[in-house]
Amino acid sequence: MSDLVEAKPSPVPAQSAWESTGFGAIYAAHSQAIYYLALRLLGDPTQAEDAAHDVFLKAYRHYDRFRGDSAVRTWLYRITINHCRNLQQSWHARTMVSQPDATFWDQAPGAVESPLHILETKELGQRIQTTLDALPDEYRLLLLLVADEQLSYSEVAHLTGQTADAVRGKLHRARKAFATAFSKTA
Repeated sequence: MSDLVEAKPSPVPAQSAWESTGFGAIYAAHSQAIYYLALRLLGDPTQAEDAAHDVFLKAYRHYDRFRGDSAVRTWLYRITINHCRNLQQSWHARTMVSQPDATFWDQAPGAVESPLHILETKELGQRIQTTLDALPDEYRLLLLLVADEQLSYSEVAHLTGQTADAVRGKLHRARKAFATAFSKTA
């Protein structure tokens, strides 16, 4: 017991490394957006939370390699997209059936006025997620980056390795596919 009392704290707390690189501010500014992007790509809140943590761990470990060719937000999105794709291609994702539990839609943020509004919002959210899940991965990704994350065509082009014109054309087709699929969920 006396050894525990006499133990000296480490001279550099773990938090100071984050503060010295400014990474703590980056995490605070982008953690929610990264989580929501991972949630939309993976469809499971627990996996999305784990993925978001993994993304920031990877980003922190490789922060010295960030060249500044793009915005930090774009760099983090690229890591998130790659990480989520790797998770989706992993053995576990291909062989295990994962359905979000009933509380998934209950955790959606927003003010609710009545039980009818709650039900309508929950049903709409389920229809949107079902429609997104039915789309090809590329269409789903483009819709999420432009609609949810509000990235420009050039930022999406940089993230996906395409031209802005190609993104614009594919996004048009993705929106049409979404509208067609969404109308069938009614």
